[in-house]
Amino acid sequence: MTVQDSGKVALVTGASRGIGYGIAEALVVRGDRVCITGRGEDALKEAVERLGADRVIGVAGKAHDEAHQAVAVERTLEAFGRVDFLVNNAGTNPVFGPLADLDLDVVRKVFETNVVSALGFAQRTWKAWQKENGGAIVNIASVAGLSASPFVGAYGVSKAAMVNLTLQLAHEFAPVVRVNAIAPAVVKTKFARALYEGREEEAAAAYPLGRLGVPEDIGGAAAFLTSSQAEWITGQTLVVDGGIFLNAGVG
Repeated sequence: MTVQDSGKVALVTGASRGIGYGIAEALVVRGDRVCITGRGEDALKEAVERLGADRVIGVAGKAHDEAHQAVAVERTLEAFGRVDFLVNNAGTNPVFGPLADLDLDVVRKVFETNVVSALGFAQRTWKAWQKENGGAIVNIASVAGLSASPFVGAYGVSKAAMVNLTLQLAHEFAPVVRVNAIAPAVVKTKFARALYEGREEEAAAAYPLGRLGVPEDIGGAAAFLTSSQAEWITGQTLVVDGGIFLNAGVG
C-alpha cells in the first residue's frame, strides 16, 4: 500500500504493542512519520519493522525517566525535523486492591508513569517544537478516571488526574496547541487481559455494542483528534467505551 506523506510527525509513548501500537499504526496509515517508545528494546524493534522502518523509529526507555523523555524528543527531531503531535499512552497498573491497603510507594510509581511522565513529555514537545509551530497532544486516560473503579483505584485516580492535566494544558497551550484526552473502556490488550481473560464473552455482554474494544478503536479516535477535522476541539475527553456508561442509568 502506498501512503501519501502528510508532512506531519508524531511521538507516541508506550507504543510497542496494545493501544499505543494501534495509535501509531493509524497515524502511519494516514501518512505521518512516527517515533514510538517502549521499555523493551526487542519488542520496540519488532513494532518498528511491522509499522515500516522507512517511516517509524523507536526509542527504548522508561516513560518516567526524564533522560529518556529528552532523548525521545531529540531523536524525533533529528530523524524527522519536527514533532507536531504527542500521544501520551504509556501507563502502568501494577497492583489490584482497595486504596485503603495499597503501598504508597506503588501509588507513587503509578502517578510517576501515568501522570508525571505525560507532563514531562508535554513540556518537552512544547518547548522543542509546538510552542512556535503548533500541533496537538492526546492523553490516553480511561473510563476508570471518570467513575469509581473497584480494585483499580490507584489507576483510576491517576487517570482522573490525566483528565485534569488535559484541561490545564489545553488552557495553557491555547491557541497554538490543542490538548484532548481519550477515555477507553476495556480494550483487548495484554495490559488489560486480567479484566477479561477466560471470561471475554461474559465481559463483552455488559457492553451495549456487544464487544470489548480493540486497539484500532482508539487509534481511529487519536487520528481524528490530531487531524484538521478536530481543529476546534480542545480540552475535551472523548469517551470510547462501547456504550458501557449507558448501563449506569436507572432501570
